[in-house]
Amino acid sequence: MPAQPHGRRPASRQLLADYVYQELLSSLMDGRLEPGSGLGIDRMAAEFDVSPTPIREALARLESTGLVHRVALKGYRVAPLFTPEELAELMDARLVIEPAIAQRACAHATPDLIAQLRRAVDDLRTAPTGPTFAEYGAYWEADERFHRLIAEQADNRFLLSGYRSLGGQVQRFRFFGNLGVTDAQYAIAEHTRVLEAFTSGDPDAARDAMREHILRVRDRAVHDAAATPAAS
Repeated sequence: MPAQPHGRRPASRQLLADYVYQELLSSLMDGRLEPGSGLGIDRMAAEFDVSPTPIREALARLESTGLVHRVALKGYRVAPLFTPEELAELMDARLVIEPAIAQRACAHATPDLIAQLRRAVDDLRTAPTGPTFAEYGAYWEADERFHRLIAEQADNRFLLSGYRSLGGQVQRFRFFGNLGVTDAQYAIAEHTRVLEAFTSGDPDAARDAMREHILRVRDRAVHDAAATPAAS
């Protein structure tokens, strides 16, 4: 059964889907919604005291992340947790696509993009990193925002589609959600080097800095996967 929603529901109908999305995302990331469990739209609408429409909108957004799957004739279900092998494959795919994206994005970076990337790095530095999504959610959001901004600036719809299809940030954080963020000091330093390449307008340096970042994230993920209960 889905966890009961917490917090105050927004009064604006336009914000209801965002509210439901955040509540479900938190439950998925913390494991309160178990892999394979059903996500009945009518039942959740009653629990959230909303119409089915914001539930459908939230589930559609979550489907795009890979956290939930829509099964024919059965509706939505919580996706299985990645295995360590799948996590390694995901990181290898990111290693192929994200350095190329960074190189292209840096080639026509704007002052506004650089300012937004700098803000994301600053947000990483101040975000908490505890084991629950309530504690590390702001860190995840800043991390995801940094990579997404770069992907959007690459100005290539197919590269952007490929980046989005990986769902790399949310899947990695879900896998290690019970540990919190264990590598913040390293990741922030690596993001800073990517930012410096963008600031200096050096596409090759941006490519190399992003490649180094993904490589190091992959190595840390493999190490942590061997220690986390999810690996078993």
